[in-house]
Amino acid sequence: MDPLRQSPSPCSSRPSSPKTPPCEMLGYVGIEAVLDQLKIKAMKMGFEFNIMVVGQSGLGKSTMLNTLFKSKVWKCTLPGLAMPTPQTLQLKSVTHVIEEKGVKLKLTVTDTPGFGDQINNDKCLRPLDIEFLQRLCRTVNVVPVIARADSLTLEEREAFRRRIQHNLRTHCIEVYPQKCFDEDINDRILNSKIRDRIPFAVVGADRQHLVNGRCVLGRKTKWGIIEVENMEHCEFPLLRDLLIRSHLQDLKDITHNVHYENYRVCRLNESHVLPHGPCWVNLAPTPPGPSVAPGPSKACRQAREDSDDNEDDY
Repeated sequence: MDPLRQSPSPCSSRPSSPKTPPCEMLGYVGIEAVLDQLKIKAMKMGFEFNIMVVGQSGLGKSTMLNTLFKSKVWKCTLPGLAMPTPQTLQLKSVTHVIEEKGVKLKLTVTDTPGFGDQINNDKCLRPLDIEFLQRLCRTVNVVPVIARADSLTLEEREAFRRRIQHNLRTHCIEVYPQKCFDEDINDRILNSKIRDRIPFAVVGADRQHLVNGRCVLGRKTKWGIIEVENMEHCEFPLLRDLLIRSHLQDLKDITHNVHYENYRVCRLNESHVLPHGPCWVNLAPTPPGPSVAPGPSKACRQAREDSDDNEDDY
């Protein structure tokens, strides 16, 4: 039996916010100086961020990463250069140090060449995508995007987005930001807007063009210039804000406090090191013999029933 299928939900291990009432202070202590200490330490040590891109060859993954960080973090394949299809899926990683206004970011980018190159998913998620996402969402934070969104009309883009959202709900795939991690009303309002726009329709470009007297990052076509940072053209600004400007630290915290802890529990259970207790999860392979496959959870059953009712809409 697959350990990942029996692992606890990513939402089950995040520590709750403290509810202890504040204590009245009689004078100045200097606790606020902790913020300055943390800032000085962070400026010295810098930050680390790991990102993995998955998709068919030729979708512009390298260009999107270069656009995201406005640096040559990944080497793009020259247009028209035929590349052999990889026989095996081998992960490729590259690490760079990016510095902006004295803040250093150690960025590690991992590519998955050859993933699903021989399968067509123009209309919806493929079975391979579904299986992959179901496993992956319990290990890392997943943020799906619609690549090369400029090849779709606005109506086609929105219809495709709704189909993907429908597939994610039907197969119980939890993408970031998960609802169970909303800590307060402000988080809930912000993340609800983000969840409604996922998957983001993005366009990548690493060249600047002159438009109305100003330089813009975009891609030139025979119909005009597609501006990457123009919300009327694509949703790349939403993706950049989510990954870097508003949720980067939260992504790191969830990875460390939730996904890694769940992974550690899985490994300990497999090695039988973790003692049996109230929180013990049996992840060991089942012994050979006749067994009955567990039915889907209530949420999954409800999602599938809803999908059957709305099947005519897709």
